[in-house]
Amino acid sequence: MRVDAGSRGRTTIADAVVEKIAALAARDVPGVHAMGSGMARTFGAVRDRVPGGGGSARSVTRGVKAEVGEVQTALDLELVVEYGFAIVDLASEVRENVISAVERMTGLEVVEVNIEVGDVALPDEAGDETEEPRLR
Repeated sequence: MRVDAGSRGRTTIADAVVEKIAALAARDVPGVHAMGSGMARTFGAVRDRVPGGGGSARSVTRGVKAEVGEVQTALDLELVVEYGFAIVDLASEVRENVISAVERMTGLEVVEVNIEVGDVALPDEAGDETEEPRLR
């Protein structure tokens, strides 16, 4: 009798792992300008500049929250959309890309992906995301 290797132990996946996968999959969709609210992005940019602030790992998952169970996960994403993209279509494409990536990489069933569009990036604001905030 052969025993399945999967029954000889347990694999757990941290929330942060699912959040990173989801964030990268969401950013891959054209029309996603940034992730997270304006305040979160500003504080994150400041934290990234402070030595030892731990900002680089957190900036990857900014705008993503995952709840991971044993076999399922649910995700909340907050997006900034580029002006000119149809928000409903973009949200659908982000949802599909995130579900596909998370399920493929983790084996977890994604039960929901809630998307909040918190802002629209206007063409004349395009450089604002890359510009570093000034500390006073």
